[in-house]
Amino acid sequence: MHEHHVINPATEELVATVPAATPQDVDAAVRRAAEAQRGWAALAPGDRARQLRRFADTVDAHLEELALLEVREAGHPLGNARWEAGNVRDLLEYAAAGVERLSGSQIPVAGGLDVTFHEPLGVVAVIAPWNFPMPIAAWGFAPALAAGNAVLVKPAETTPLTALRLAGLALEAGLPEGLLQVLPGAGPEAGAALVEHPGVAKVVFTGSTAVGKQIMAKCAAGVKRVTLELGGKSPNIVFADADIEQAAAAAPGSFLDNTGQDCCARSRILVQRGVYDRFMELLEPAVKTFAAGDPTDPATRMGPLISAAHRERVRSYVPESAPAAIRGDVPAGKGFWYPATVLEGTAEDRVAVEEVFGPVAVVIPFEDEAEAVRIANATDYGLSGSIWTRDVSRALRLSRAVAAGNLSVNSHSSVRYWTPFGGFKQSGLGRELGPGALSAFTETKNVFIAIDPLEETK
Repeated sequence: MHEHHVINPATEELVATVPAATPQDVDAAVRRAAEAQRGWAALAPGDRARQLRRFADTVDAHLEELALLEVREAGHPLGNARWEAGNVRDLLEYAAAGVERLSGSQIPVAGGLDVTFHEPLGVVAVIAPWNFPMPIAAWGFAPALAAGNAVLVKPAETTPLTALRLAGLALEAGLPEGLLQVLPGAGPEAGAALVEHPGVAKVVFTGSTAVGKQIMAKCAAGVKRVTLELGGKSPNIVFADADIEQAAAAAPGSFLDNTGQDCCARSRILVQRGVYDRFMELLEPAVKTFAAGDPTDPATRMGPLISAAHRERVRSYVPESAPAAIRGDVPAGKGFWYPATVLEGTAEDRVAVEEVFGPVAVVIPFEDEAEAVRIANATDYGLSGSIWTRDVSRALRLSRAVAAGNLSVNSHSSVRYWTPFGGFKQSGLGRELGPGALSAFTETKNVFIAIDPLEETK
């Protein structure tokens, strides 16, 4: 039997050993899910919504347990982990409210009545990443369940524990056996078996662009539906007319949250040349206050990286000879720690082109609005970004000109469960969250009913 060791990234201690699903396990799970889905889809909408609300209440009763589990398996600071557990609860409640609002339409036609229905897809596979294991799994399974589907979650090998616990809480809440299953395992085995299984109607994947392309190609053989949330290299654009103090104070959180292991990280900081020096002066103390340390300490704002291998990957972008403009501190001893690092560079530097996925940002000067847009869009990615300016017209111009799916003006907010989220270009395909989340897990069926013409009477 293959097993995966779950390691605490902050201490390097073994947290758990989890059996890895085989292709045979995947096949059996798909069959169980298909059977459970038929009964689930047949429920009255109000009954399905009620069961999802019970699931949300059960998650709410176990928020601290889930948060502490996330701290241990992913190294997230406790405050972040508590938010993530609460986000799962909120997503379930939001999705439950959509069950009875998943309405079709009546379209005017000649000679009859034309109506549309939103039919569930069937069995949906959600392949979740290790950087936000709990909420991103729920981004997929909450709306998919609400729309009448069964869901199989394949968590990342390093972070399966919260997904397994959530599946257990679903059963405790009364959801049918087999409706929400978790299949820990390796991507090339369990993940590939899910993607290629003919009984899986849709794949939702969050992860690297390289793997997303492979999944998309495999799904093409069966014209399988996909939603892909992939990489990013997002810009944080600071104009001279912005509130520079506020922009500098907010910048560290935009690339250091979750230790930079965030596809929305604003790891390219574009600063107009006239305020460049002042911005850098203000940025240094702001970075230094982003304390790294014990994730169980509520004062900690930055935890470790997920693994030793990932730390080496991040380190490769910052050679020891590289003159870091700003470098933070990390604890000594065990743990996969890497300091907050700010480099100065150009738009062509490797660190400014490739996704580092760590606590590293590069600051790049620009002259004017046109150059800011050119640099911001000079990437294969297009997930998120921020624009700092007091000029409302400029904010609107830049919001239309920057090729990204999620932009913030004078803030760094990207993800709210009640607004759509997704990327342009190679940052992904489709949208998650928001009012259309349930519809993304349905097929639209159009039905025309002929009506006999009214007979004329004398």
